Amino acid sequence: MDHSRQKTSSVSAPTAAAIASCAFALPLALSISSTPSPNHPRTMLWYLSLRKPSFKPPDWVIPLAWGCIEAALAVAAYRLLRSAPSAARSRALALWGWNVSMIGGWNRYFFKRHDLRLSTVAAAGLVATSAAFVNEAKRVDKTASRAGLPLVGWVAFATVLTATIWHLNSRRSR
Repeated sequence: MDHSRQKTSSVSAPTAAAIASCAFALPLALSISSTPSPNHPRTMLWYLSLRKPSFKPPDWVIPLAWGCIEAALAVAAYRLLRSAPSAARSRALALWGWNVSMIGGWNRYFFKRHDLRLSTVAAAGLVATSAAFVNEAKRVDKTASRAGLPLVGWVAFATVLTATIWHLNSRRSR
């Protein structure tokens, strides 16, 4: 049932907006210490030295894609938080929080730990939990559910990309 038009809500608009902003803040906080950049020259050199498949998007596309995905996740969280309390809403929000955390978590596995195997497993797990989020959110608010679809698609692609990078570099030591 779509409760998006229902007037009753358990979270005020300002509080919902503050919580929804975690879709940007948490992944950034978790990944800032390990993203390849001039601030992390060893990580940058390691990343540049990896063999990558021809279907890897240009580096500038990745933060742009994540910005759009995180904006959609913020919209989803806001809509869910403003909807009527229910068990489905609680499950959807729990899955949302897990997925937002794991976006930054994957970054730490891949870039900080240089663990291509664990990064692949984490990305595949993120596909499963993001699909579960979309499914659970659909019970509460169809727009919130649809806002999760870019995450599902991107992390499915990222899983294939990460697995391919792991395969191409499997003879390298960490």
